[in-house]
Amino acid sequence: MREMSVAEQRYKAVLAVIGDGRQVSEVASAWGVSRQTMHAWLARYEQDGLEGLVDRSHRPGSCPHQMDPVVEVGVLEARRRHPGWGPRRIVHELGRRGLTASESGVNRALRRSGLIDPAGRRGRQRDRKRWERARPNELWQMDVVGGVLLEDGTTLKCLTGVDDRSRFCVSARLPVKERTQPVCDALEPTLARCGVPEQVLTDNGKVFTGRFNHPPTEVLLDRICRVNGIEHLLTKPRSPTTTGKIERFHRSLRAEFLTGAVFPTLEVAQDRLDASVASYNTDRPHQGLEMATPAERFTVPHPREPSREPDRSGPIRAGPGRHEGVYRWGRVRALATGVRRAAPSRRKLRRASRARPAAALDRQRAAAHRAPRQHRPGPQQTTRGRCPDQGPEEPGKLNVESVKDQPT
Repeated sequence: MREMSVAEQRYKAVLAVIGDGRQVSEVASAWGVSRQTMHAWLARYEQDGLEGLVDRSHRPGSCPHQMDPVVEVGVLEARRRHPGWGPRRIVHELGRRGLTASESGVNRALRRSGLIDPAGRRGRQRDRKRWERARPNELWQMDVVGGVLLEDGTTLKCLTGVDDRSRFCVSARLPVKERTQPVCDALEPTLARCGVPEQVLTDNGKVFTGRFNHPPTEVLLDRICRVNGIEHLLTKPRSPTTTGKIERFHRSLRAEFLTGAVFPTLEVAQDRLDASVASYNTDRPHQGLEMATPAERFTVPHPREPSREPDRSGPIRAGPGRHEGVYRWGRVRALATGVRRAAPSRRKLRRASRARPAAALDRQRAAAHRAPRQHRPGPQQTTRGRCPDQGPEEPGKLNVESVKDQPT
């Protein structure tokens, strides 16, 4: 005997109501279903016939949070063309094309397609204090980033600067060498083009500060800041999050410009870097600026021009035996206050005696124990028994009045 299918069993129950004239509740009780189910079978049979009694899918007819296939295709294409774009950037770019999507929906679409690794995502640290200056040119963050490769095997470093308020890249230059003079030569055109900031924030690199030298020195960048009235701020050692904006710019620069790039010459690398920075400032939306471009925020009505007058109050240039761009802090104190540096202490002399020859040690001891200068008399004090009103004593002539006044 052949077993009846589900549709045939339902059809038999429907015929019992329609053909035999039995009550719906009676047939429903006989078939072990509810009256609502029996009424549903009757409605489906009346609408679609025998095919309406076949099992249907329980999937809802519409899903409000389901992404449109056209939008999902646009999401996947944008991600494959630009692997560095996240959900927020993709939503912004789709909005320019007239397509609507949410960040959570884009994230789910990328995960379904395997374009995002959920395990590799780092959680955002909420305990860090975020800050931002109130207006452009109030603070610049500056740093040096490496990784620029040439075909001859040379590795260059790039001097970068970002405005704290607008994230506008004010400087991106490739000096020939990471030395004080080339770095500052790249800074001077930036001051003339973008104006003079109120403050500059850097790390403790040797091209930026000489406070950790022995003795502490003033590098050329400090001199440029002093001449132009710029306050030079330094971060705490081993605190890269203080200059987080310039470090984030370096991350974008490595991902979009330096990854796998080898340039034939320095000039070609600088031209391509200028084009990349121009696109970053004017075309690329920034998530920290609510998807605005840095150029839209970097508006300075009256930029301050760099100083053109020579500075005559600061430190003098070091001798020929020292680095060209370094200035000694000891000479600065001597010129500003008129007080020379103190003689070395006995503890320093004992330390120096272990490494220096005896002749140099003798000279230092003699300088440390040198007799103080003789006291010069003031204008109201007498000299050799003379009154202050008397004129100068002629050579070879004895002052008789002074001899009379002296006791016998």
